[in-house]
Amino acid sequence: MLPLTRSSSSQEEHNLASWVERKTIAMITLPDLLLALVANLVWGFNFIAGKAGAAQFQPLFFTCIRFIFLLLVMLPWLRPAPGQMKPLLRVAFVLGVVHFGMVFIGLNAGGNIASIAITTQLYVPFSVLLAALFLKERITFIRGTAIFTALLGVMVIGFDPVVFNHLDAILWVSGAALAMAAATIMMRQCPNLGVFKLQAWIAAIAMPSQLLLSLIFESDHLLILSQMKLIDLWSPLYSAIGASVVGHGIVYTLLGRYPVSTITPLLLLAPILASLFGILCFGDEMSWKLIVGGAMTLLGILLVSVKPELLAKQMQGLGNTGRQ
Repeated sequence: MLPLTRSSSSQEEHNLASWVERKTIAMITLPDLLLALVANLVWGFNFIAGKAGAAQFQPLFFTCIRFIFLLLVMLPWLRPAPGQMKPLLRVAFVLGVVHFGMVFIGLNAGGNIASIAITTQLYVPFSVLLAALFLKERITFIRGTAIFTALLGVMVIGFDPVVFNHLDAILWVSGAALAMAAATIMMRQCPNLGVFKLQAWIAAIAMPSQLLLSLIFESDHLLILSQMKLIDLWSPLYSAIGASVVGHGIVYTLLGRYPVSTITPLLLLAPILASLFGILCFGDEMSWKLIVGGAMTLLGILLVSVKPELLAKQMQGLGNTGRQ
C-alpha cells in the first residue's frame, strides 16, 4: 500500500486544507462506497497472498517475483520525470526495497495476520511524527493523544501470546511502516507524479534490488523454481495486479473525487478484513489483547487521519448552513 497523498509540497498541503475547510462533509455515493469496499477486500486479501507467497518462495524472492509482474504491467508508465528523478528514485528505493522487503519478511515471521495488518497502519502516525521532526509541522494535542493511543495499542497487541512469540515480525513490520512514513515525507519533493508512474519506478528499482538481496540472504532458488507449479504464481501475481494496480487505482480515483479525510477512514476496513481472512485461511485465533490493542491502534490512526479539529469546523459549517 502506497502513501495516500494528493500533493507533495507544503504549499499544496495548505491549499488542500483550505479546500477541505471550504467544503461540507463529502457524502460518498453508493457506487464509490462499493469501490472503496473492493479496494479494502483486495488489500485485505493481499496479506493472505503475501504470507502464502513468502512461505512458498521465501520473502525476498517472492518480493522480486511480485515486482517482475508489476513491472511488466507498468512498462508503459516507466518514463522519466524531468527535474524529479533523484527524489523519485529515492522514494522508489525506500518503498520498493526497504518497505516491501520488510513487510513480507514480517508476514513470513508472523504468528497471525491481524497483528501484521494492524501494525502496517502505523505509517500514518509515523508520518506525522517525521513531519514534525524534519518539517517542523505542529502536532495538536488531539493528534498527539491519537498517536500515543495507536502506539500503545501495538504494545498491547505485543502481549498477545502468539504475537509475543513472534515479536520479530512486529519489529519488521514497524520498520516497514516507518519506511513508508519516510517515503511519504520524501514524496513532497516530487509532486503530481501519478500513481502508475510511481508504481512503475518502484518496480524497476525494487525488482533487481530484491533479487540481489535474495541471492545474498536466501538460498535454493533453483530448487524452488524447479518444484514450482504454475498455480503457485497466483500469490505474487495477485499481490502485483490486485493490490498495486486494482487497489491503488481505485483509491487514487476516489481521492480525485473526495477529500483525503473522507477516504482514509474507509480504508481502515482493510486490516479488519485481513484479520477475518486470517481466521478463515490460516485458522488464526483472536485473543482479547489482540482485539483491544487493534481497536486502540485503529482508533488512534482514525483520529490522526481525519483531524478532529477540522471535522469540528466542517460540522459547524453544516450547522450554520442549516440555519440559513
